[in-house]
Amino acid sequence: QVLFVESGGGLVQPGGSLRLSCAASGFTFGSYVLRWYRQAPGKERELVASISRTGELINYADSVKGRFTISRDNTKGTVYLQMNSLKPEDTAVYYCNTYPSLRPWGQGTQVTISS
Repeated sequence: QVLFVESGGGLVQPGGSLRLSCAASGFTFGSYVLRWYRQAPGKERELVASISRTGELINYADSVKGRFTISRDNTKGTVYLQMNSLKPEDTAVYYCNTYPSLRPWGQGTQVTISS
């Protein structure tokens, strides 16, 4: 069965860094585009970053461009999100999924940016 397990979130001060990981299984990992999404309280889920099957094509939301870096390890079935220069508006639950998305979604990992 499809399984996404996100980890690495936490509480950090503005300007800090976090590295999120998402271990995926139950499907052919290397055959899919992988994406990170986030959902802040009271808001819709938004796309943060996307990486192609081989990692050659990467896209970011304008709000995180230059601060976040997505990467993947197809041998480990894991996608990463390095987040630097974090801002309070980055506070959200972060999820990974494929494109097109697979179900069920994981539980996500909470990222809170606060002083």
